[in-house]
Amino acid sequence: MHPAPSVIIFTTMSGLGYGLAAVLGLGLLDPSAVAVRAAHVLALMLIAGGLLASTRHLGNPQRAWRALSQWRSSWLSREGVMALATFVPLTISAWMSVIEGRHVPLAGWISTAMCAATVYCTAMIYASLRSIQAWNTPLTPLCYLLFATAGGLLLATVVAFASGGPGSLLSVPALLAVVGAWVAKQAWWTRLRTLAPISTPETATGLGHIGRVRLFERPHVNENYLTREMGFKVARKHAVKLSKLAVLVGGALPVLLLLAALLAGNGGLAIIAAVLAVLFYAVGLVTERWLFFAEARHAVMNYYGG
Repeated sequence: MHPAPSVIIFTTMSGLGYGLAAVLGLGLLDPSAVAVRAAHVLALMLIAGGLLASTRHLGNPQRAWRALSQWRSSWLSREGVMALATFVPLTISAWMSVIEGRHVPLAGWISTAMCAATVYCTAMIYASLRSIQAWNTPLTPLCYLLFATAGGLLLATVVAFASGGPGSLLSVPALLAVVGAWVAKQAWWTRLRTLAPISTPETATGLGHIGRVRLFERPHVNENYLTREMGFKVARKHAVKLSKLAVLVGGALPVLLLLAALLAGNGGLAIIAAVLAVLFYAVGLVTERWLFFAEARHAVMNYYGG
């Protein structure tokens, strides 16, 4: 499928924002510290920025509110409802930290739970689509949740080091989360690249009993929405190279930098190492999200020779 920049930005920014907000909601960091107060604001900005970026992919962004009415059956609608509802406890937690310098456990814990639920809803938008076999697996929401957790812990580690908090203690779960996220993603890629297609030209046309079906002529000559959005292809050799690069930049380097931060202890070197870990992780995550869309094949392309 066509990897739209708006959706890549949305899933990356909102995932990092919800991950950071979820960690802050646990109350592990001193809420009165300047860095922690700034982190609350950063989390809200990342979430809001990601949600705004998602509207760029809509044909009529001004009608986005209508999607909220279908929450009983649509994961997209559930995501929208959860995203808006989550702003309530997040704003309360941010206000109490930024203005009053204290943590409210109930609001924080609710924020953490709702952040996880929102990320899950985002993942299920894709995992629920049977027409895209690559996404239709429990590994999809698992990867989304693990990547959000890893990103949140990495950002929280930077905040902890900057505020003189338990940076060393947060580095360990951050390291484990990063490893866990990329291990899950590797399982996702292995499944994708060994997948036997359920939908084929034979099953799509119902002519499989006759023999192999090949496309004689496309349904139309001109490009349309389906060919633009669903017909994107990336060469398998390039996809494999990019996936290895994503693991190296977004997985191996952050792990090494976290280990360096642990050895450095509290101080400037630890902060620099933690910041670099976040930056490399973000680059790897963007690459992973690009591949997530680029490697997906929609069943409708059976009618277009895809």
